[in-house]
Amino acid sequence: MTTPEPAKTYRGRLAPTPTGHLHLGHARTFWLAQERARAAGGQLLLRVEDIDRARCKQEFTAAMLEDLRWFGFVWDEGPDLGGPFPSYTQSERRHFHLETWRQLLEGRWIYPSAHSRKDLEHAPRAPHAGEGEALFPAQWRPAPGTWTLPEQPDGSNWRFRVPDGERLEFVDGRCGRQSFEAGRDFGDFVVWRRDGVPAYELVVAADDHAMQITEVVRGEDLLLSTARQLLIYRALGWTPPAWFHGPLLRDAAGQRLAKRTAALSLRELRAAGKTPEQLREGWALMADRAETT
Repeated sequence: MTTPEPAKTYRGRLAPTPTGHLHLGHARTFWLAQERARAAGGQLLLRVEDIDRARCKQEFTAAMLEDLRWFGFVWDEGPDLGGPFPSYTQSERRHFHLETWRQLLEGRWIYPSAHSRKDLEHAPRAPHAGEGEALFPAQWRPAPGTWTLPEQPDGSNWRFRVPDGERLEFVDGRCGRQSFEAGRDFGDFVVWRRDGVPAYELVVAADDHAMQITEVVRGEDLLLSTARQLLIYRALGWTPPAWFHGPLLRDAAGQRLAKRTAALSLRELRAAGKTPEQLREGWALMADRAETT
């Protein structure tokens, strides 16, 4: 992948996944992204993150575009507008993702793994990271020289070998200085699945780099993902963007909003007669609940 020239102006993005209808929490995070792009006098693009074709549905993509426009979002580049970095539909960017996989492979940053997520969950005395995931046991890594470089990634899980014991630090625009230890807070992570689907960490890093994103605005539940993605950026010699992780909205029970929370989907709220202005006015109370829960 050719390294693009650094962007001269702010470039942000909205990156929804069409696995269900957008809810109020998505709108809040995306609104933060739009506000920060406008405040910086920059550009905002829309990228449909539909890489997992088994879970993403075309009807959700159409509904997503309609709901975003209704809520008041305006983007400068996207699947409906085009732009200098096509395609803005992630499932159509497989050649970029394959090129990134090959670069990681050639640098021996990744390795094939026969172990599944189920294997990992049942590993004897498997330690767990801070967010509850089981850490990949170091003894399951293949020894150097025991596997060859394939032409394609399909058929195996491919994991990034983390530098055990190293601290990954970055300053978040909202949450401040963050620090995670590789091998303790997170282990070797999947960058390509055996079913042929590239994983979130790889595709997001590859697409944000290729599209010259200067700041990633997303929910604070993805702070740990940032540490993983920084390893990919470093391995490939890419300059990482700035980071801003917003608060998560929660329901009356204090639970984080999810797509299964249909009553708080933008589609249902609009059908109930709510206006975008009313919904934005109600964010302050929900954000306060998120900060104190």
